[in-house]
Amino acid sequence: MKNFLDDTICAVATPLGEGGIGIIRVSGEQALAIVSQVVKLRCGRPLESARSHSLYVSDILPVVNTQENRGTSRESCPIDEALVVVMKAPRSYTGEDVVEIHAHGGPLVLHTTCGALIRHGARLANPGEFTKRAFLNGRLDLAQAEAVLDTIQATTTSSLKAAQAQLRGTLSKEVDRMRDQLIHLLAQLEAGMDFVEEDITFIETKELEGALREIQGHLDQLLSTFEEGRIIREGARVAIIGRPNVGKSSLLNALLRTDRAIVSEIPGTTRDVLDELLNVRGIPIRLVDTAGLRETVDILEGEGIRRTQEAIMQADLLLIVVDGSVAFSDKDRALIQDHSQQRRLIVVNKSDLPSQTEESEIRAILPTNGSFGTGSEGEYSDLDGLIVRLSAKTGEGMDQLRDRIQALFIHADFEPGSSPLVTKLRHQCALKLVKEALDHALDSIGDQLSGEFIALDLRAALEHLGEITGATSNEDILDRIFQEFCIGK
Repeated sequence: MKNFLDDTICAVATPLGEGGIGIIRVSGEQALAIVSQVVKLRCGRPLESARSHSLYVSDILPVVNTQENRGTSRESCPIDEALVVVMKAPRSYTGEDVVEIHAHGGPLVLHTTCGALIRHGARLANPGEFTKRAFLNGRLDLAQAEAVLDTIQATTTSSLKAAQAQLRGTLSKEVDRMRDQLIHLLAQLEAGMDFVEEDITFIETKELEGALREIQGHLDQLLSTFEEGRIIREGARVAIIGRPNVGKSSLLNALLRTDRAIVSEIPGTTRDVLDELLNVRGIPIRLVDTAGLRETVDILEGEGIRRTQEAIMQADLLLIVVDGSVAFSDKDRALIQDHSQQRRLIVVNKSDLPSQTEESEIRAILPTNGSFGTGSEGEYSDLDGLIVRLSAKTGEGMDQLRDRIQALFIHADFEPGSSPLVTKLRHQCALKLVKEALDHALDSIGDQLSGEFIALDLRAALEHLGEITGATSNEDILDRIFQEFCIGK
């Protein structure tokens, strides 16, 4: 981290390629001095005297040093007309002096301008370096910085709401509140340890135990949001499986509302795993269409079936498709029973044809104890909730399927952004370590150990809480987080 904030960085902040507008961002102590060598305000004022947070019409005048342009004055060959805005510290994204050049979005214009800035002393920014500087300068905490990337990568309204809530500090405030409580308890405990010979007690054992259990309750509440939070942020992987020719590819096409997969009456048509993204009731879904499960001597189909088995193991939800127009077979029965430990829905397809499969046959092999696999399948009070009859051909029953998929992942009263939500594995791991440290502290209290043991566990809990917001962090963690960002953010 040596001299990390001493230099001035620049980068194109908009996607590469042609566009109406391309933005170059410059941040650092020398931002105004460097940009003033490349940009000339049309009003004639020097850039250093420009009013902060105001747009100025400008000409971009890069240094001309090529052989073909030798002897040509800079003023006579502006490469573009642009709008320039100065944002002086600390009222900027990074907390430093920032200048943005809003030029036309041609790759040559942006590349040439960036090159001119570098020749005058700027450095090309590393991935996520602008946001990293915002964190190091106290503009954002680490959880908020991560939410910037989540906002960029959001694919549904729900994931965007969750990212924005975290960016506004919903999670950070809850973490800071628990840290403040622990700091207060630790201070009282250590004060009592300092005056142990005077027999002065700053906090009673029962009060300390009660306070720690209250914090544990908040931890449990936060941890309970992780499954829904992860699904909202990352999406759910849903695999469509079944025997050949039951309508798996037709179901994929119906959910996507497009002809993505080849549909044929010939068994074994799908020989590879098809992977598509879609939005189901606000949940990002990665939908996987798989090869029909059967014994085969065909090498290509066999490879498709092997990949199908991998997709099944990685899936958050299985849509087990049964052909309702033919009799319920032993292979259908075995397929449902073989995946009884996974979250699943039984899709009885081809309802537009005369039914030959009775739902009672399926219910007979489903568990009767309300446990229908992992996750929230227990939401359903009866087995009918796990069976959806539809026609992928006509679309009948597709809305019901979407409703069932949503109900399996998200509680009915869930509203992203309304309360703190844990969406990242890093945060979940840190909270689990906090809970473990508090468990040890409570065990020490129960065993009547000295305050030094309890204080040691409280310090560990504080350190792990601080990892979430960056109150305690190391360079390796920061590098790992910010390398996920694009250059320019």
